[in-house]
Amino acid sequence: MALGALISAYHEDDQGGLRALFPLAGRTLFEYQARCASAVGAAPIIVMVERIPAALNDAFERLRGEGITVVPVSDGSEAASRFEAGALILQLADGLAPDIAMLNRLAEYAEPAIAIVPDDEAHADFERIDGVSRWAGAALVDGHTLGSTAAMLGDWDLQSTLLRRTVQAGARRVAAEDAWAAALLARRPEDLAGFERRLLVATRGERTDWASRYVLPIVEEFATERLMDSRLRPEWLVFAGLFLTIAAAFCFSRGWLWPALGLLILSTPLDLVGARLASLRLQPLPPRHLARRLLWPAAGLAMLALGWWSSRHGGGWGAFFAAAMAAAFAEAARIEATGSNVPPQRWLFSRRNAIFGMVPFAAAGWWVPGLVALAAYAAVSFFVVQHFQHGVRVEGD
Repeated sequence: MALGALISAYHEDDQGGLRALFPLAGRTLFEYQARCASAVGAAPIIVMVERIPAALNDAFERLRGEGITVVPVSDGSEAASRFEAGALILQLADGLAPDIAMLNRLAEYAEPAIAIVPDDEAHADFERIDGVSRWAGAALVDGHTLGSTAAMLGDWDLQSTLLRRTVQAGARRVAAEDAWAAALLARRPEDLAGFERRLLVATRGERTDWASRYVLPIVEEFATERLMDSRLRPEWLVFAGLFLTIAAAFCFSRGWLWPALGLLILSTPLDLVGARLASLRLQPLPPRHLARRLLWPAAGLAMLALGWWSSRHGGGWGAFFAAAMAAAFAEAARIEATGSNVPPQRWLFSRRNAIFGMVPFAAAGWWVPGLVALAAYAAVSFFVVQHFQHGVRVEGD
């Protein structure tokens, strides 16, 4: 059954501004609501709004740039006409910062359903349904109920009236679970501060190597917070990391060793920050994103370029051989570890670990010994993966 979304965006705060325009994660609360609705497959996304200030129109344009089209309407009848007959509609309350898990669960139902929270002090801002429960700000309503409500609405508030009629029609009540506690109904901009912090924390990916866990977190957090309110597309950061890595390979081939290493260091957090920005905007980068896949071979090219230059400037054939062995063992370990959960994976050879591992050798001027050390590091990582992939399996048999 088709799923649409109806978002209310006409209530004002004490200063006369729309709650829908409260800032959240570098954008507006409304944009977050629309992205959540799109993420659970809702289309069309209709926004009920009495007036469209410039800031809200800008939000519409940004969403369209991300491939999410929202349609503003000014009354309930027009809203009802935008949905297919018999469609289920995801209703989001004005000022709601929804939890995506809550919306995913609601979207699984094939009948009207209302998310509820207990009628207690912690949920005092949510609309009361009865003596024991309040509306959690999200519901599935059917198109017929929306149409009939709009026809008899008069001066009543569409959001509350539609909720009441859905309750009276006997809609399923879905009690909130612990994971739903992140949902928030904001009446003031400062209400969203804690929710925004939870979003930032939730976008931290699994830091699978020691460089991203112990060296880069401060840089990653700072860059993510500063860039989340920009119009920068997340994939541009990944492409920037790829460009810097290829540029480092060129610099190594010309003998510009320190500039090359500096470019590699600059590239290390970019894909992490890009992935977090994409998650904040509820449009995660695909696992097989081309630029992300090319970062690994580009780093190998940079290492080979360093080995080639060193072999021609006093390092002998052993420099290039060490670089080639490091690249070969690293690729073999990567292939072996794909789809597995090797316990000491954080300490194994990786692009970021290799870059930061080369720094102390470079500081001492030991570029060739550094390549030898990387080759040994990659070889040990390969045999560790082999042990956990095959040795443990044999013992289990």
